[in-house]
Amino acid sequence: MDFFFYAMPGLIMAGALAMAAKVVRRSLQLRSNWTSGLTAEARCLRTYSTTSGGGDTSVTTTLHHVYEFSTREGRTVRFEEANGPSTTVEGDIVPVHYTQAHPERATAHSPAPGKALAGTVGILVFLSVIVAFCVGFMVTYHAFTTDGLFANMP
Repeated sequence: MDFFFYAMPGLIMAGALAMAAKVVRRSLQLRSNWTSGLTAEARCLRTYSTTSGGGDTSVTTTLHHVYEFSTREGRTVRFEEANGPSTTVEGDIVPVHYTQAHPERATAHSPAPGKALAGTVGILVFLSVIVAFCVGFMVTYHAFTTDGLFANMP
C-alpha cells in the first residue's frame, strides 16, 4: 500500500519534469532560430485544426500550418507548426527563421523573446508547484507512517 503513495507522486513528478524539459528545449529552439539571422520566405502549403476535449470538459482547438521554404544552400525544407496566426491561409508567403544546423526546426512565429520568456517562466513556475506539492505529499506521508498518526495502525 505504501508503494502507491510514493509511486503516484513520483510518476506525476516525472511527467512534470519531462514537460519542463520539453518547454525549455522549445524555448531555446525559438531563441536560437530568432538569433541565427537566417530567414527565408516560406509558402503555407496547408492549414488544419485539431480539437481536444469535449463531453464534460471544454473543447480546445489548435490551428496548425505546414510551411515549405528553401535554405540558402538550396535545400527544400517542409515543417509543421502549431498555434500560428489564423490570418495565414494556404498559399500565403510568410517569413521564417531557422538555424543552419537544423532548418527543419524553423519557426514562422515573429520574434518575441520577452513574450516567449514570460510564457516559459510561467509554465516552469506552475510545474515547480506541482513538483513541490508531490514532494511535500511524499514527505508528509512518510512522516505520518513512520512515527506519526498512522504508525501504530495495523
